[in-house]
Amino acid sequence: MQLSDIDYQLPIKLIAQTPIEPRDSARLLVDQGAQLPLDQHVHDLCDFLMPYDVIVLNHTRVLPARLRARRSTGGAVEILLLNQINNDSCAWEAMIKPGGKLHDGEILSVNQSEMSVEVGERTIHGDTFAIKLLASNVLAELLRVGEVPLPPYITETLQDSERYQTVFSHDQRSAAAPTAGLHFTHELLQRIRDLGVRILEVELVVGLDTFKPISEDDPLKHLIHSEAYSVSQEVLTICVEARASGGRIVAVGTTATRALESAATTGLLSGNTTLYITPGYQWKLVDVMMTNFHMPKTTLLLMIESFIGKRWRSLYQHAMDKKYRMLSFGDAMLLHRHTDTV
Repeated sequence: MQLSDIDYQLPIKLIAQTPIEPRDSARLLVDQGAQLPLDQHVHDLCDFLMPYDVIVLNHTRVLPARLRARRSTGGAVEILLLNQINNDSCAWEAMIKPGGKLHDGEILSVNQSEMSVEVGERTIHGDTFAIKLLASNVLAELLRVGEVPLPPYITETLQDSERYQTVFSHDQRSAAAPTAGLHFTHELLQRIRDLGVRILEVELVVGLDTFKPISEDDPLKHLIHSEAYSVSQEVLTICVEARASGGRIVAVGTTATRALESAATTGLLSGNTTLYITPGYQWKLVDVMMTNFHMPKTTLLLMIESFIGKRWRSLYQHAMDKKYRMLSFGDAMLLHRHTDTV
């Protein structure tokens, strides 16, 4: 496989800079396999669900995970918290920029805060550090001085930080939002329940691979970052029983998908997943995926190709021809794994 296999030309003007209102007025491209896709809206989602289906959401909430700090020399650095280490609220894997001259044991002072950061060794990935947050109440300080870390391709200021949170979010741990979930309103969730569709929650703490394109010429050689996940036994049981009854598992977002498939593949209900879903992966649970459009050359596109094959290209081209809004604040698509491929 070559990196060009998951590359495409993304027009900058189609990258959504602000969220649409109301949330469920975003467009929804509905995959129909060999047939032309349907141009719908997220508020039409109920038209494509059946009573025995199960919808699975990732309930993770975005932490104000960007910190501005200074070295003892006075040089400014930016810290992006990615993943807790061993569920310790003080210990994190983090990106630090610029980080070329940082050394193990160096102390950084967080701007406008009594909190400081002890820099540890570089991780196995080479571009991140193990760090320790030093404060009497780390979470309180993060909430006070941290910034919500919008993706780098969003350059406009977000007026309401809650628009980068889902309406069902809780447990503030992620470096980025599970963006497919941003389209749901409380009213849409209730209409889904009224159909008889079960709505379940899992957690996957969104980390570095949301931001980082693949750099390997062969994307299968990419070293994927681990992300913490949790899927309850109840959720797993309901999903298995629903499929046995003819229902489908509809995962909202690649993160909910990765959590479900990690639990089903490893047999572990929680932990840190390094599951790398690429073409040829044997799917265990997810039948339908609702997801936003993704950056070129990313692991997320590899997952999409594994799910529906190379027809993702025609779907993306259709979306760009129809001026869909792309990426985190953009529109969504509904993908059906069992639909005939093209």
